[in-house]
Amino acid sequence: MGKISTYYEKQKAVKQLQEDLQKMEEDKELRKELDFKEELNKLMEKYGKSGKDMLEVLSALDPAVKSKLDQGGGASANDGRKKRPLKTYRNPHTGEVVQTRGGNHKTLNAWRKQYGKEEVARWQES
Repeated sequence: MGKISTYYEKQKAVKQLQEDLQKMEEDKELRKELDFKEELNKLMEKYGKSGKDMLEVLSALDPAVKSKLDQGGGASANDGRKKRPLKTYRNPHTGEVVQTRGGNHKTLNAWRKQYGKEEVARWQES
């Protein structure tokens, strides 16, 4: 009976979300914002401009936008986070090399399972 109760719970949740969405669609403020976004997209398409171009225009008009962009609060590709350092591991048994920025690498995990976590940690080159 677990699957059927889960099914009915999900069905109830979908119905609730549909009702919430319906209420939002009736909201005049939301409709106004959606219309603005649609018009802005049409305007950008008409003049062949991107979102980045729009940010440049806005920063020229409003110094607060420019200072926010300079602080990294705007359209940065990595969301203001520093990249993790690239680590290189060389398996002395096979000569295989793995480069990763994170610790959850498929090959590294297999090596850890086979040789042990501490052993694989000693294989780090940089």
